[in-house]
Amino acid sequence: MSLVWHAHHDLSRANTLGLPCVAERFAAPSTPDELAAILADAREAGWSITVLGGGSNLILGDWLPGLVIRPEFAGFRCETLDDQRVRVHVDAGMNWHELVMTLAGQGLWGIENLALIPGQCGAAPIQNIGAYGAELADVLERVHLVYLADGREQVLEAVDCTFGYRDSIFKRALDGQVVITRLELCLTTQASPRLGYGDLQSRVGADPTPLQVAKAVCALRREKLPDPTVLANAGSFFKNPVVEAGLMQRLLEHYPDMPHFSQPGGHYKLAAGWLIDQCGLKGCREGAFGVHDRQALVLVHHGGGDAEGLIDFANSIAAKVKTHFGVELEREPRMVGFIE
Repeated sequence: MSLVWHAHHDLSRANTLGLPCVAERFAAPSTPDELAAILADAREAGWSITVLGGGSNLILGDWLPGLVIRPEFAGFRCETLDDQRVRVHVDAGMNWHELVMTLAGQGLWGIENLALIPGQCGAAPIQNIGAYGAELADVLERVHLVYLADGREQVLEAVDCTFGYRDSIFKRALDGQVVITRLELCLTTQASPRLGYGDLQSRVGADPTPLQVAKAVCALRREKLPDPTVLANAGSFFKNPVVEAGLMQRLLEHYPDMPHFSQPGGHYKLAAGWLIDQCGLKGCREGAFGVHDRQALVLVHHGGGDAEGLIDFANSIAAKVKTHFGVELEREPRMVGFIE
């Protein structure tokens, strides 16, 4: 079986930043068998392979050579483990937010705080997506994957994914080496709301359902973050930096109201959006790109720009924060098809 691919495929609508990009070849397999077939074709032809999901946490260069694959097989099934635990098997092409709302509506706890995060489920482990005090790593059991080089299949246990803050083995040792095909998540019917972030508690009241929490998270995100279908963006552009205690103490001497959160090993996590805002950059714009006027952590694309322009703008923001606070900001979206 050989899957039809498309030549010189426009990807400008396939990334939430709306950056201009063309794939030399593009295929969207709708089954694992179709994925295996197109991978075999690519290996035989000697094409390089790039895997694309929902395009929500990427910065795309203007040209992706070889073959770009976006898995589109989407579905899930629930396996009851005991009177409380449910294992969810979900395909890579499933929309993440749709999965969250469906499972929350079924009374399952574990991913409700991750509602409205854009993208496909297959991309979720790469970034170890997280929001409102929760991370994918909290519930992920296994990742099913296929190696691009030889088609070999593997099931990776969560402990072997080396998850960290917005980090995983898929951004390091396995970067560009595999395509994720399926996830296994362990959720529970036992009420376990995490409401310590912001004003979530006041929005849901006592004894909320997972769906009520998910809807409250959606409301919060819509209030603070721009809709990428209206104003192009990749969500949080910078990671919240982690600093040593000595630097934290010096910063507090000058900025006693600076938000900071204790971390293991005597370190502290800072709020990157607050740092950018304190530099007077919220709402600023240079050409095609700007800082969102309600959430300084989000860089937006007003149209007409490209990846190089975005990186230049982002670097200027980071440089101003470094000069003002002595704190390094690290980019969150991954670079694909673009040489820094």
